[in-house]
Amino acid sequence: MNPGFWKGRKVFLTGHTGFKGSWLALWLRKVGADVTAFSLDPPTLPNLFEAANVADGITSIHGDIRDHAALDAALQASGASIVFHLAAQAIVADGYRYARDTFATNVMGTVNLLDAIRNSPPVKAGVIVTSDKCYAPAQGGKVLRETDPLGGSDPYSASKSCAEIAVAAWRASFFDGDGAPRIATARAGNVIGGGDWSTHRLLPDIVRAFGSGQTLALRMPQAVRPWQHVLEALAGYLLLAERLCDNDGARHARGWNFGPAAVDHLTVGDVAQRCADLWGDGARIETAAANFQKESTTLQIDAGDARKLLGWRPHWDADQALRQTLAWYRRWLENPGDVAGITRMTLKQIDDYTASP
Repeated sequence: MNPGFWKGRKVFLTGHTGFKGSWLALWLRKVGADVTAFSLDPPTLPNLFEAANVADGITSIHGDIRDHAALDAALQASGASIVFHLAAQAIVADGYRYARDTFATNVMGTVNLLDAIRNSPPVKAGVIVTSDKCYAPAQGGKVLRETDPLGGSDPYSASKSCAEIAVAAWRASFFDGDGAPRIATARAGNVIGGGDWSTHRLLPDIVRAFGSGQTLALRMPQAVRPWQHVLEALAGYLLLAERLCDNDGARHARGWNFGPAAVDHLTVGDVAQRCADLWGDGARIETAAANFQKESTTLQIDAGDARKLLGWRPHWDADQALRQTLAWYRRWLENPGDVAGITRMTLKQIDDYTASP
């Protein structure tokens, strides 16, 4: 990415109180963007939004993306030229518990934003974040590319597939002319990093267990996922937004995978064991008695297009991503109330990432 591109640029971000959104807000603020952000309250307690004082230096608006009028008004008032859409119901397990709300947020919330973009002439580019789970379940461990069928056999995955279809429909129907906003979708692998306290996610579960001296119970130790640090995905989103603003940016208005190298498509059990080795004393692992979710055993994505056509590439392998993540949580566990120190450490990890060869 080009930091100079972002200095003084007006950006509208949804979901800035969530894990990924908080990291992105901090990064945008760091490179000098003028950020207006729109989201519900943080979804967990604790949360990165408060731990790293994300609201400082941005315009933070409390709002629900299901409220079209409020979302439309906030976007228009921001004068933003670039939109990042990260607000979502992001937990597979909660998709089963709250299926209707999952679709209302992930599908109609996205539609509301797309229509708000239609009403906001300054917008030139939008990156709509969906999920690598938007694809139809693959057979035989197939590595998924952007041309593979969309689908989803659980409510969360299906809602993300529907969001992809909605974006494609708005792009073809309303954003296809000269001067129209260029809208792309981003499908990232399993992101990890400091500041995620969501339930039913591996790294937060690991930290909760190891940090309290309890045994970690793994639901699906043989499941394969594309593991990457959150900064890898966010670097892809930022670079994609830049490319959408190029003179030939219309050709980038499509779906994009952002995932790790093949060697970092690891089993849950492997990731847990690597974390246990890094954590040291008190790290214990067992297999849970049952798995109540219907998740794909293997999910692998190919980010070759992003590498070749956008110039994006991963900086940290899985081991480096795990070291950075656990270092963040250990620092937080030492003094959770040290907001200034945690903010400095979070921003330093962004510096370390951008300085990586």
